[in-house]
Amino acid sequence: MTKPTIVIVPGWRDSGPGHWQSLWAERMQGAVRVVQDDWLTPGRAAWVSMLETRVLECPGPVVIVAHSLGCIATAHLPEAAAARISGALLVAPADPERRAVLSDFAPVPHAKLPYRSIVVASSNDPYCPVRLAGAYARAWGSEFVRMQNAGHINLESGHGDWPLGLALLQSLTDEPASLPAGRSNIEPLATL
Repeated sequence: MTKPTIVIVPGWRDSGPGHWQSLWAERMQGAVRVVQDDWLTPGRAAWVSMLETRVLECPGPVVIVAHSLGCIATAHLPEAAAARISGALLVAPADPERRAVLSDFAPVPHAKLPYRSIVVASSNDPYCPVRLAGAYARAWGSEFVRMQNAGHINLESGHGDWPLGLALLQSLTDEPASLPAGRSNIEPLATL
């Protein structure tokens, strides 16, 4: 069986240095990162098209690692691209109806995703209420991981390397997902 390609899908305003997505992109062999032309005023057609292109360019199956608006772009993927995905880690999905700049992504698709997926959300995410993230997970047929007081699960909320995320990713790939030792910003698993 072909090892899946990890496709990292940042959200609105990108994932900057030190963000777990950026760290993973730098350190995971063979991982690819979706780069959007416009990070500040995202358009659904452009974002989904860029993601679709990256997925279809991969030589075999794909595992998506999306954050925030990247989760919503992933849910909007057309059938041909979705068929290439074997799993998705969808972290801190955005609520595009909360911010006018993201409204092009509404309504959020509520169809079951054709691959295994895990939605991770926080009880105090300022960009999406945890109840809405749970509703996305139910609609998408995703497993749901609710973190307590983890903010937007980004660098600002203390999530650098994010070992829990790596463990969740490993559950989707059946491959060891680890970063080099010696990182200091490891959070305890008790945050669940």
